[in-house]
Amino acid sequence: MGQDNSRRDFLRKGLATTAFAMLATSQADAMSLQIPGRDEKNPKYIGQKGKHFVMVLDLRKCIGCQACTSVCKIENEVPEDQFRTFVTETELGEFPDVRKGFLPQLCNHCESPACVPVCPTGATFKREDGIVVVDNTVCWGCGYCISACPYDKRYFNKRTKTADKCNFCAQRVDKGLLPACVETCIGGARVFGDINDKNSDVYKLVSNFSTNVLKEAQGTRPQVFYINLDSRLEELSSSTQSLDDIVKAEEGFQREWMKARGGKDNG
Repeated sequence: MGQDNSRRDFLRKGLATTAFAMLATSQADAMSLQIPGRDEKNPKYIGQKGKHFVMVLDLRKCIGCQACTSVCKIENEVPEDQFRTFVTETELGEFPDVRKGFLPQLCNHCESPACVPVCPTGATFKREDGIVVVDNTVCWGCGYCISACPYDKRYFNKRTKTADKCNFCAQRVDKGLLPACVETCIGGARVFGDINDKNSDVYKLVSNFSTNVLKEAQGTRPQVFYINLDSRLEELSSSTQSLDDIVKAEEGFQREWMKARGGKDNG
């Protein structure tokens, strides 16, 4: 009987310690399940009513320059070695008929996002205009949404200690600007807009071209559409490996490359 009481005391103390630690590393709003921005009807949290923002990625135009990757890190202050968007590359075909294939990747801002219902604080939610966002003042970093995302496009931000991902540059979109990656895309492969607007470029592209989404079988209904998506590229959707990185490593061209990536140079 004494042992049972000791176990119960131990468990009670352990749970109390865990709860205290969670409180110490999160905002009080997270524990109360209140989202001040939404409760106050702040447009930043509500979004633009009547609109539904999507992105179309025309792979016929992507050249793998990584301008989108770079500008996203600058615009959104993404920590070193972490990414909200990136372009995976590979070789398609067999010699002598070989070409490079590029697959830009980001959060899919799903119509039925798997990340939203698992969030215990409500920090991850979908705005009325379809943009899925993370309120890092409410997120306590439990990681449930990161695990739930079938596309592996969320990460634990090393600086904020919360979940993070692409937000379609909502801070720019709300000012009437394009997402930074779209504005910087050299080939014009990234197109963004309101698909409810029949005069928008995204509506015209989706209406006139065959499009695909990643991992359609997951049932989350992604709102990032691909034109000319090769099935072999889709297999790379969970990979961040760069073909150029592999070649440079094998050939020994590492010194400047590693400096640029923030890695250690052993040469």
